[in-house]
Amino acid sequence: MQTLRITLEQNEIPTHWYNVAADLRSPPSPPLGPDRQPATPEQMGAIFPMPLLEQEMSAERWITIPEEVRQIYALWRPSPLCRALRLEQMLGTPAKIFYKYEGVSPAGSHKPNSAVPQAYFNKIAGTKKLTTETGAGQWGCSIAFAGQMFGLPVRIFMVKVSYEQKPYRRSMMQTWGADVFASPTTLTQAGRDALAKDPNSEGSLGIAISEAVEEAAASSDTCYTLGSVLNHVLLHQTVIGLEAKKQFDKVGLYPDVIYGPCGGGSSFGGIAFPFLADKAAGDKRAANLRCVAVEPTSCPTLTKGAYAYDFGDASGYTPLMKMYTLGHDFMPPGIHAGGLRYHGDSPLVSQLLHEGIIEAMAVPQVATFEAGIQFARAEGIIPAPESCHAIRAAIDEALRCKATGEPKVILLNLTGHGHFDMASYDRYLAGKLEDYDYPKEAIAASLAHLPKVG
Repeated sequence: MQTLRITLEQNEIPTHWYNVAADLRSPPSPPLGPDRQPATPEQMGAIFPMPLLEQEMSAERWITIPEEVRQIYALWRPSPLCRALRLEQMLGTPAKIFYKYEGVSPAGSHKPNSAVPQAYFNKIAGTKKLTTETGAGQWGCSIAFAGQMFGLPVRIFMVKVSYEQKPYRRSMMQTWGADVFASPTTLTQAGRDALAKDPNSEGSLGIAISEAVEEAAASSDTCYTLGSVLNHVLLHQTVIGLEAKKQFDKVGLYPDVIYGPCGGGSSFGGIAFPFLADKAAGDKRAANLRCVAVEPTSCPTLTKGAYAYDFGDASGYTPLMKMYTLGHDFMPPGIHAGGLRYHGDSPLVSQLLHEGIIEAMAVPQVATFEAGIQFARAEGIIPAPESCHAIRAAIDEALRCKATGEPKVILLNLTGHGHFDMASYDRYLAGKLEDYDYPKEAIAASLAHLPKVG
């Protein structure tokens, strides 16, 4: 059985990013500063360059992709859209399953889609050094690669549990010239505070963000970069969905349901937002389209969190953002999908969920690895643990189609390969992985510490 691989030419790389903020039912809630008033560009400018802040606050529907960025995108874009024919046959489903494969990038994931423009806009703004955090290491690898492309040094605070679980991602960052530290560290006040509370802390994205922001704010020539959550990051990722739309047009199909893994929201927004543009425009093909964000049961931000203003980091250095959150001091278990271990979610994704435009679901860890191995044995690609969440949901949807006879078109975002995650597959194959269903009482205790906003 021949794999159906739908490709585009390099001249078909999108020329503009799509900004979903232009099509929201109501304007996005603004980030708030320490005085609980909307944060000013000057306040945000302490850690971000102005070109990215303009994108962050923009309501324009289409934003031009600089040619310098498109030239680097061309190292791996357009990425392929593939039909999972062997998986369909294995499942015995009448559904058509497609996956947009982002593992073809130099870093092996979707993250360079935003890392490259962030490095570019920092470079033209005169930034001399970048800081960031990383969970599973995909973002850290991507910004290390992008920093090297534009001659910018990068310092990365990597969540300790992932630093230890995924040593080769650390090696990739160092190969591209980045300095990498296991967070929490003793280099920042935020890190020292976290270690004072728990000397054996496995770390969290919230703590690592605090460390990176603290270091950026302390130096006028240094800016902070973020791999998810913020509006401009999701904007850059829309190249995924924009390409997918062109690829579906080539075969005369359109998805009925889209699944994307969701931690901070960048990969889900990247695949789903361009299709939501069709829904907003009244395109009949998108009238019944479902877009589903898939998260882990151990970090159930969208499915069990509160829709409220909260800090994006553990120490309260960032502006307050209106989002679904488990509380900024929430400490998730050390699951292997490190990119999904975040207490909050994108304000844009959160608003769309709150308004009923998209859906969210949570899946347990063991079932995701089961789906990942099933996918690998059918399609040959070993997926990253984060991607396995979308695969799990897509397989379950395909099995429902088998039961009902519905020939749905299912699209999932295969955000990266799992070549540097094989220790987690080893644990699954040895029967050592566990499911974590985070206790309601612990979530309630964390949410009790939400900042007070009038």
